[in-house]
Amino acid sequence: MNLIQRTCLLTALPLALVLGAAGLKAQTAGTPESSHATPDQLVDALNRAFGSHDSFRALYPKGIVLQGTFAPSQEAASVSKAAHFQKSPTPITIRFSDFSGVPTVADADRMASPHGMAVKFYFPDDTEADIVAASYNGFPAANSDEFLAFINALAASGPDAQKPTPLDKFEADHPAAAAFMKDQNPPPLSLATESYFGVNSFKFTNAKGDVIFGRYQIRPVAEAAYLSKEDAAKAAPNYLMAEIKQRVEKAPVQFKLLVQVAEKGDAIANPSITWPDTRKSIELGTIEIAKAMDDSAIAQRELVFLPTVMQDGIEPADPMIDARAHTYVESFSRRSQ
Repeated sequence: MNLIQRTCLLTALPLALVLGAAGLKAQTAGTPESSHATPDQLVDALNRAFGSHDSFRALYPKGIVLQGTFAPSQEAASVSKAAHFQKSPTPITIRFSDFSGVPTVADADRMASPHGMAVKFYFPDDTEADIVAASYNGFPAANSDEFLAFINALAASGPDAQKPTPLDKFEADHPAAAAFMKDQNPPPLSLATESYFGVNSFKFTNAKGDVIFGRYQIRPVAEAAYLSKEDAAKAAPNYLMAEIKQRVEKAPVQFKLLVQVAEKGDAIANPSITWPDTRKSIELGTIEIAKAMDDSAIAQRELVFLPTVMQDGIEPADPMIDARAHTYVESFSRRSQ
């Protein structure tokens, strides 16, 4: 099934079937947790904060789509029995993006960070698996209710808002949100020199039935590099999107996919709590990006990446995963109308 056919199918079906058509496991296709913020509320709040832009995502609307392969490491099968962690390389689609809900945000703008990296794996039986990550190791909220309050505070804290603004007040009570707004990396030299983090926790089960809980990390093979303040001020509005396209034309870009393993006492169900760097990491394999899509703009409109789309051997361990997936589907539905 090609991208256009998948889009038509997704937009024609109810929510539960939309998720199923995208490859979502049945046990995660229900409605979000009772009393939590609804997908409608979250997308509406994002549109208030950043404006509503036809045919674009409510968040991370500006991006570029590329193609490549994933080759599993020797250790990958010991982590999970998922198909892409076995022996054969798997074709993938990668989308890099800017955080702000404004499609014209400049790549070096403060609100362009954290940058996003989403990966879609394709299997011979027409199933898929997705990873959604960003270039900041942490999330501004513990759950969907807190995230809704955070976005509402952001929307109400424009340049004319009285001090302390609603965002100031929210950050005072939510240190993770304050850190998210203040501790972003400088603009990167390239999207290929950033690290990306999946802040939600998953349960990984191998063929023997052994279980670990962990979070994805995507680390560049290239050395991390960032722009100086002077260079960032002079950067072209689309320098990151242009640079990654030019880079892969010269040579493939590689990242290492890792899983950071939880230890006893680590917060599995709270993405706002970052695990220490001392936690064990297991290399799952190599992401190799070979080329940019010729029809990247069309592909961006048609693609949807859901953290609940996964293979047998991987399960969500954080309730926020399901809430995020439903919100992405709501945003996809609106931009597809």
